[in-house]
Amino acid sequence: MSQHREAYVNLDARARRKLQDERRMHFRRAIESYDEQRQLHAQLVEFPDLLMVSPLLEGLPVRHQSAQPGH
Repeated sequence: MSQHREAYVNLDARARRKLQDERRMHFRRAIESYDEQRQLHAQLVEFPDLLMVSPLLEGLPVRHQSAQPGH
């Protein structure tokens, strides 16, 4: 019976490690994404027109507007 109990403890430990690894990877991806956005923003700060044209660069939602002739 102790062998069964140890097997369940090992499964719980594995599941716990897996969840911890998933949380760490999610956190790491978020940090990397933030860092990439920060670097891109730093590179494009010399071109403010590009920042105004592309809301994706600053993480704003995309707004669909009709094209205006002459602008």
